[in-house]
Parts: sequence; structure tokens; C-alpha cells
Amino acid sequence: MKGDGDVIYGTGIDLTEIARIESMLQAGLKLPEKVLTPAELTVFQSYGQKRRAEFLAGRFSAKESYSKAFGTGIGAQVGFQDIEILDNALGRPAITKHPFDGPAWVSISHTDQLVMTQVILERGNE
Repeated sequence: MKGDGDVIYGTGIDLTEIARIESMLQAGLKLPEKVLTPAELTVFQSYGQKRRAEFLAGRFSAKESYSKAFGTGIGAQVGFQDIEILDNALGRPAITKHPFDGPAWVSISHTDQLVMTQVILERGNE
């Protein structure tokens, strides 16, 4: 953070098993259409099978983390389509659309089996 008086509104962390997402994809469930915005879905469709599962698991987990930081969980107040995470010019994931009125920061990391994400929502002093 910048250190200019901003404070953390909320933080959320999530861990998702990539194999669970792969199973859902193989079962033909409409998880990508449910979780990903149209712009994210375009990126998802450009990848091969293994990378698709990693990408979807990362976005699913990051949106879960966001909803925890927001304080509501995924549901009526914040849905998967309300949050969009796209890579910036440097390849870093950035939250480009979300309902919170303030900066939102995301980190996505994965191994072969797991995706771990963290979201921090920041607000100015009131």
C-alpha cells in the first residue's frame, strides 16, 4: 500500500484444488460460464486443457477471496459476474471490475495441485 492514510477494509484468502475444477470441466458443467465474465471467458478459451483448469481455478479462488474481503461471501450481494480479473500489460492479474468503492488488490499463486489467492480491499480515511 502507498502509506498515504489508506486503510484496509478487508482481506480474503482462498485455497482451491485444481483437480476439483478439472473434474467439473470434464463432467461438462457450465462452471466457466458461471464464474467467468465474457472477457475472462475469451482468455480461458485461448488456453489448452491444463492451463484452462489452472486459469479457472485461479479466477474462482480469487473471486471467493474477494467476496470474503468484501464481507459477504459469494451470493446475492456479490456474484461471480460482478468481479473481473484480467492480466495487465506485465501479465499481473488485476481486478478490473468489482462492486467495492476503493482499490482492490489480488495475488494468485498455484502449484500443480492447488491455487492460493488473496484479495485486499483498501479505502481512504473517512
